[in-house]
Amino acid sequence: MKDYLHQYCLRIGDNSVILSHRLAEYSSYGPFLEEDLAITNVALDLLGQAEGFIKYASEIEAQGKSVDDIVYRRNENEYLNCQLVEYPNEDFAYVCARQFFIDVYNYFLYTELSNSSDDTLAALAAKSLKEVSYHLNRSTDWILRLGNGTEESHKKLQNAVDNLWMYTGELFEMDEVETNLLKEGISADNKIIRKLWLHKVKELFDEAGLHCPEGEYAVTGGRKGVHTEKMGFILTEMQFLPRNYPEAIW
Repeated sequence: MKDYLHQYCLRIGDNSVILSHRLAEYSSYGPFLEEDLAITNVALDLLGQAEGFIKYASEIEAQGKSVDDIVYRRNENEYLNCQLVEYPNEDFAYVCARQFFIDVYNYFLYTELSNSSDDTLAALAAKSLKEVSYHLNRSTDWILRLGNGTEESHKKLQNAVDNLWMYTGELFEMDEVETNLLKEGISADNKIIRKLWLHKVKELFDEAGLHCPEGEYAVTGGRKGVHTEKMGFILTEMQFLPRNYPEAIW
């Protein structure tokens, strides 16, 4: 069971650390100063959440690895994040749509996990939920503003939704990791989360005049270490300093 819990914590932590990096890349590109600062703050929140879950993963593995070791010294196929968080910042509409999809998922994920039978996991989830609630309010506001804004903003947001939709299905996969942990009351039930996620997304899209793409095709593999070609570029940038200066400390 420890191996399953280790993987589960890495999946959650990796989602947050990679998305944090993506948002950090968008620093200074926001539509105005206040939003630029908000994006940066969300990135920092995600980085803090990632640290908690990855630290717990390290303690479970018990091989003396630090959080920095795990984040900055793993190879691409050792990362267990979903492919959605790897998607580039094509434009502000993509940033908002991607964030909204993840925020809704994280909100229901951490709500479920706050009742986990694993006390550490429950505490991490409860702490993260406070930040994620703010993230969701913010991304919800942007979906409404862009969806009900100009013809151009609506068109760009719908385009982003259409192109990102096939990456969302991976969030709700249930493999042997989740299944075995769920039997012990440790993990969240992704089937329940998927229903809640779809209801929330469709409800807001109706209000914003957007439509959910049709079709069941979903990109998959991230949770097994299979990533897009974009992941290598992320790690090249993110891991440059730690790999070139391994003795450096913060």
